[in-house]
Amino acid sequence: METTGCVVVGGGPAGMMLGLLLARAGVAVTVLEKHADFFRDFRGDTVHASTIRLIDELGLGEEFRRLPQSRLSSVAFPVPGGPPVTMGNFDSLPPPYNYIAMMPQWDFLNFLADAAAAEPSFALRMNHKATTLVRNGGRVTGVRYKTADGTEGEVRADLVVATDGRHSTLRREAGLAPKEYQVPFDTWWFRLPRHASEQGAIAGIVPAFGRGEALLSLNRTDYYQMGYLAPKGTDARIRSEGVEGFRRRVAALRPDLADRVDAISSLADLHWLDVRLDRLRQWHINGLLCIGDAAHAMSPAGGVGINLAIQDAVAAADCLAPALLRGRVSREDLAKVQRRRQTPTVIVQAVQRVMHRVVFGPIMTGKRSGAPAVLLSVGRHIPAIGRVLPRFVAFGPRPEHAPAFARRTPQRS
Repeated sequence: METTGCVVVGGGPAGMMLGLLLARAGVAVTVLEKHADFFRDFRGDTVHASTIRLIDELGLGEEFRRLPQSRLSSVAFPVPGGPPVTMGNFDSLPPPYNYIAMMPQWDFLNFLADAAAAEPSFALRMNHKATTLVRNGGRVTGVRYKTADGTEGEVRADLVVATDGRHSTLRREAGLAPKEYQVPFDTWWFRLPRHASEQGAIAGIVPAFGRGEALLSLNRTDYYQMGYLAPKGTDARIRSEGVEGFRRRVAALRPDLADRVDAISSLADLHWLDVRLDRLRQWHINGLLCIGDAAHAMSPAGGVGINLAIQDAVAAADCLAPALLRGRVSREDLAKVQRRRQTPTVIVQAVQRVMHRVVFGPIMTGKRSGAPAVLLSVGRHIPAIGRVLPRFVAFGPRPEHAPAFARRTPQRS
């Protein structure tokens, strides 16, 4: 049996950032990740300005900017017969935080893992799947786990933090049930080749809309990561059309990509995401805290889920490091984290619910095949929207700064 100050379950962005920050405070922290590596396609890959600023405050900016990435500078909606309407131009923000970085999430997680590994009190256990909570006298005191080879073990800790995603095992074990909100669509992720003539920096994302469907495209180095949106509950119907039917859907929405839809070799190339939007009423019980998707699953709308989760991790480290160094974390300590992060979560989810109702809902029901006219008119004629929206997306409500104990002066190479 292993003992530690804090055991973090889930090696996603929130878990790895929390592990790094607590280790820099001198807290003994162990992160359990159920997979053998971080290499999993079709996970969120937007690193927003608030997170880039945080990385700079941690003294890791130079290493971060050396990672393969492209810059998203704007988001626009297409208009039939006319130029796209730009709803958010990140270039309007003060540099150097005037863009969103687009990078594979595995590169970002490996980057955080390498930084955390430099701290003597940090440990990362891959292939360790948390199975149940350990309790003693009404308090959570650790977790049990199973490794890939079937070995079972236990980690005891002063605090357990669940960062194990929207299907959180620990959240269920704790009896914490989220309030769920209606979502009008699911997403099917897949890849298409990107030709050499199409290389270059991203200027922005322009989604393609049809009646009852939409298509997003994210630039990678040599391929496009595509997201097909269709009404929730239609996965079986879409798959019943076969791969040819799906290729036709993509080609109809993006005729410019019709020459490469054969790269979708079978329906196995489609990765279905059951989109959820939910939030725990209470993020904690005695000895256990949920943050990130384990506390509030986010819609892909706006691409803010990763960054909201990272902000949770920063707040949790700042609030809890002193208590963990004392060896005793109270319920009030955990409640403080929820109070600090609940309002930003509520605000972001409220915006996403409006987007679902105003933009995506009518498209998914076939009532409209594009962005609402009122929204496009606002984007064209109200300059303030072009200033406020980019800041809201890039930084979000109540962005967190690195705690003093975690800051480092960059090492010049």
